[in-house]
Amino acid sequence: MPRANRQGAESRLYHVGTRGNNRQPVYLGDGDRLAFLNLLAKTVEKSSWTLHAYCLMGNHYHLLLETNLDDLSAGMQLLNGGYAMTFNRRHRRTGHLFGNRFWSEPIERDEHLLECCRYIAWNPVRAGLCTRPEDWQWASYPAVLGLDRLPSFLATEPTLLQFGADRKRAVQRFRAFVHSR
Repeated sequence: MPRANRQGAESRLYHVGTRGNNRQPVYLGDGDRLAFLNLLAKTVEKSSWTLHAYCLMGNHYHLLLETNLDDLSAGMQLLNGGYAMTFNRRHRRTGHLFGNRFWSEPIERDEHLLECCRYIAWNPVRAGLCTRPEDWQWASYPAVLGLDRLPSFLATEPTLLQFGADRKRAVQRFRAFVHSR
């Protein structure tokens, strides 16, 4: 019997993530990360998500997205289930890729949204994968700063508008905010 969809706050913004089974890696190379991002793009479109930020780590990932609870659960099933099948087929393995069900934290205030963006940006630095958040190519942060190609499935305006209407200045202010931790 399938699980019931999550019940909870009416917030439409969520910090979401999933960790590998037994904390094992869920990406074994760049090809896996590209496959995940391709599936993420399709999930964003199909599930009517607005994706504000993402970061792919070694054994987990973070998303900051806007949606309703039904589309959150359905989209996560599509994303995690689809990626697990792709990963298992690609690496000729069987079994669960992800451990527990995905976790989600409602974002209720603009301040919480910005702190979540900062947390996601610094995640690879805290893990020792890079020295600055803008150096991690498997996150949305470099693209928001204009250092990498902006994926079509990433919505930067809602976050940047909190730092001003002029995009160039908003990006500078957002970067200063992220680095002011």
